[in-house]
Amino acid sequence: MGGSMRVIDSEDALVELVNTSSAALVLYGGASCGVCQSVKPQLERVAREEFPELIMAYVDCQASAPVCASRGIFSLPVIHLWFQGQRFAEFSRVFSMGDVRSALERPYCLTIQQDIAEQ
Repeated sequence: MGGSMRVIDSEDALVELVNTSSAALVLYGGASCGVCQSVKPQLERVAREEFPELIMAYVDCQASAPVCASRGIFSLPVIHLWFQGQRFAEFSRVFSMGDVRSALERPYCLTIQQDIAEQ
């Protein structure tokens, strides 16, 4: 399930993704943003290895500028973490994989345990 990013190119698709996913990570980047391009495969690897139920999405702010503008994103990269439709954390410009991993661990475990209990 986890491990690769869906490309999101509209506000409607983004709203649907975060509202229907127990745990979601949205990376806002751009084709000419070198940091964004290097962060993407690292995030995919961390998700695949440690957070397999995490849904990941990528918004290209150069191709889909209105989506990014409506979210107030004007510098890249930006990561938003969502749990059960609520934005939980934001990282922008300078952050490490360790920062993202630390922010994910506790709410991810609680959310996934809750999902399993409800099944």
